[in-house]
Order: sequence, then C-alpha cells, then structure tokens
Amino acid sequence: MSKLIDFYKKYIMRLNKYWLVGIIFFVITFLFGEANLYNRYRYDDKIRALEIEIQRYRKEIENSKKQLKELHTDKDGLERFAREEYLMKRDDEDIFLFDE
Repeated sequence: MSKLIDFYKKYIMRLNKYWLVGIIFFVITFLFGEANLYNRYRYDDKIRALEIEIQRYRKEIENSKKQLKELHTDKDGLERFAREEYLMKRDDEDIFLFDE
C-alpha cells in the first residue's frame, strides 16, 4: 500500500486535475467503446479490401464492354464467341469436348 501512496505523491499529485481527467478520457475513448482503435483498424482493413474489389470489378466491366462492342461490330467474332462459350455448331459439324 505504501508503494501506491508513494506513486501517488510522486507522479499523480503533481499532475493538474484537468490533465488527469483529459488523459483518462482519451484512454477510455480510444481503448473502450465502439469507436476504439481495434475496431477502427478492422474497419480500415475492410475498406481497403472493398476498394481492391471495386477496382477488380471495374476492370471486369471494362473488359465486358470491350467484348460487347466487338460482338456488336464483328459478325465473325460473334460466331466465334457463340461457338466457344455456348458450344454452338453448324449443321455439318461435330463438337468434341476435352477435359483438361
């Protein structure tokens, strides 16, 4: 108990009451509650992951737009796309599928 009293007299007694209350307020604010530092770090991590996902989807949209534009303008490209993606064929052709 004497160590606690010595600590109080040496450090805490010299602090201004307002500074002490301010420090306690900031410690409670940043370490406890819903807006603590751990939750903020988790939310920032989640935001970064979602921004990366947004960029990936934007690239995918860009590629889809290019492919759609090619399909609207190129008849041979449209036929090639239909054959590759939907396994369509002409009447006199046979299709062989291989699993890789």
